[in-house]
Amino acid sequence: MAIEYLGLSEINGPLVALEGIKDAAYDEIVEFKMNDGEEKRLGRIIEINEDKAVIQVFEGSEGMSLTNTHTKLTGHPMEVALSPDILGRTFNGIGKPLDGLPPINGEKRDVNGMPLNPVSREYPRNYIRTGISAIDGLTTLIRGQKLPIFSGNGLPHDQLAAQLVNQSSLGDDTNEKFAVVFAAMGVKNDVADFFKRSFEESGALEHTVMFLNMANDPVVERLITPKVALTVAEYLAYEKDMHILVILTDMTTFAEAMREVSSSKGEIPSRKGYPGYLYSELATIYERAGIIKGAKGSVTQIPILTMPNDDITHPIPDLTGYITEGQITLDRSLYGQGIYPPINVLPSLSRLMKDGIGEGFTREDHQDVANQLFSAYAKVGDARALASVIGEDELSPTDKKYLEFGKAFEAEFVGQGVGVNRNIIETLNLGWKLLHILPKEELDRIDTKILDKYYDAFTD
Repeated sequence: MAIEYLGLSEINGPLVALEGIKDAAYDEIVEFKMNDGEEKRLGRIIEINEDKAVIQVFEGSEGMSLTNTHTKLTGHPMEVALSPDILGRTFNGIGKPLDGLPPINGEKRDVNGMPLNPVSREYPRNYIRTGISAIDGLTTLIRGQKLPIFSGNGLPHDQLAAQLVNQSSLGDDTNEKFAVVFAAMGVKNDVADFFKRSFEESGALEHTVMFLNMANDPVVERLITPKVALTVAEYLAYEKDMHILVILTDMTTFAEAMREVSSSKGEIPSRKGYPGYLYSELATIYERAGIIKGAKGSVTQIPILTMPNDDITHPIPDLTGYITEGQITLDRSLYGQGIYPPINVLPSLSRLMKDGIGEGFTREDHQDVANQLFSAYAKVGDARALASVIGEDELSPTDKKYLEFGKAFEAEFVGQGVGVNRNIIETLNLGWKLLHILPKEELDRIDTKILDKYYDAFTD
């Protein structure tokens, strides 16, 4: 029989301290009862020192009393119930239903997950189609990859996240099962309503599991939300043989919640006030993406983070870049020109792209077209810089062609509008069409055989 403790020794924001505790374990879930058992809350033990435990209260410590709070140890860590019926459901940040339907009745699993043996991992292959040319064509998302989106305050990352949920698929020529796990942390009510409405109208909610941690929810819940989402993703991927895309937004609010809790605990801060274990905490989340040998499913991650002051050297994007396999960068100047999605392809990168595209996956010319588009767009920057000094009229005919290519590339390839869903063939064909703006001799990044086969096919 579990021991029940009466009273608390200290309350400090979302943290409470309990003395005289026995047989407690780190990360163990604690149940609180207030008002003669009428109100219940959950907490998590985050620190133990002899017979004293520090506990995070998920729903916040408001209304809790030092003298009349009953505390009981549950004997297990934070768990989430799992079942195939979880698809199409909406939960709060710690897995409680928000859609008015009953709780999931199924096996319960520790949200911290099991560490993946590096030897048991398989190298990611094949791609996930997002329907967005700048991603599919130039920074291709590979199954089992972790590819973050670096955004900034005021940029349309919420619209992009919704579009990714609505459009992402494994392509047209496959019978494999695909689903999305979407976790939003610290979002305002209007943004949460936008996500729910968007998923319902597109029909994507049927194959999506949604977790919503609101801005007015206790910050402690925010630390659990991505772990709950990834536990669901691992269950669907490795036990139900599904390919799962996990979208986590916004990892900056997750890191700020960690900073707030760390400050409440009195820990010594590191860069920008974040705790010294920010890197390892982010790694425990990002490294849960991948493919396991013998499993038919995969877990792919797109974490979205907003860079404070658009500073890519800020600790959150900086540490994220060390752990993940590339990044997709949103650009404020492109957004100011009305281009959506405002993806700046030059600092964007998918390190696993080369192993999941080409013949057998997308099309044989994919890598060559991507290389040439990158090269040509880089030269657009040089031509624009030169034009700002000597004037556009003084440019060489080739440089003028690069300026023309740059405008068309940003307007037609990068910019495609909300809800426009292009398949990979349409994206590659559009790339060839734009490359025709340039003289053929400038296409020096494309293999001669590929150039001979495809160039004339797209002549206007």
